Amino acid sequence: MTKTNQQLFSLQNRVAIVTGGTGHLGTAFCQTLAEAGSRVVVTSRSLEKAQLAAEKLPGDGHIGLSLDHKNELSISTVMEDAINSCGRIDILVNNGTHGASDDWTTVDQQQFNDQLANASAYFLLGRLFRDHVVETKRSGSLINIGSMYGVVGSYPDAYDGICNASPASYHALKGGIIHMTRHLAVYWATDGVRVNCLSPGPFPGPNAPKEMVERLQTKSPMSRMGAPDELKGALLLLASDAGSYITGQNIIVDGGWTAW
Repeated sequence: MTKTNQQLFSLQNRVAIVTGGTGHLGTAFCQTLAEAGSRVVVTSRSLEKAQLAAEKLPGDGHIGLSLDHKNELSISTVMEDAINSCGRIDILVNNGTHGASDDWTTVDQQQFNDQLANASAYFLLGRLFRDHVVETKRSGSLINIGSMYGVVGSYPDAYDGICNASPASYHALKGGIIHMTRHLAVYWATDGVRVNCLSPGPFPGPNAPKEMVERLQTKSPMSRMGAPDELKGALLLLASDAGSYITGQNIIVDGGWTAW
């Protein structure tokens, strides 16, 4: 029987985990999934922030949990607690990232490796999610959050004289996440787990330097930055049955930035 558009995009009776769910983009991701009917597990390094964010979401049954990406015990605990609280996990959005403040001129080995630790967290969470899906004999959607900076370099003149350059460690992280997505998609396809990457383009947060944002706008074919709501459609496509034949892909939402 052919499904309607409403049925294809519905997330009723599903449960999603969103890491970094209280941030600039994570908040929009949580809202998207909740609006489509999913129960949402919001994670943050701050339990208080996660719980408060969960309380604000539309619908019932949302919860907030504390997650430290750099702690493997925390990673396994959050997945266990989410399953115990909600009974199942159908969607995992790997969004949480510890930011990098040091650019290529000053970063040391420890700082560089600290940024790359986010990729290992994505993998460990993804593997736990995959194991849960296989054990419960269901299907699941894993969505890693990449970046256009995992595909292209940044413009030096956009940052010059204003702030540090876009960190080399961040570019290495996001490029690695995009390719890890392809790799895991191939291995987990027969397990019923779709693995995709959603890569935002220029979506600066409210604290980004105004002059830098103005310079970035000149680099965009649309001459503007993105708003978090403009990622919601792509996320819902990948999370829902509307994207049931999509795996191993990197969807870039960047206002045409990488089309130059």
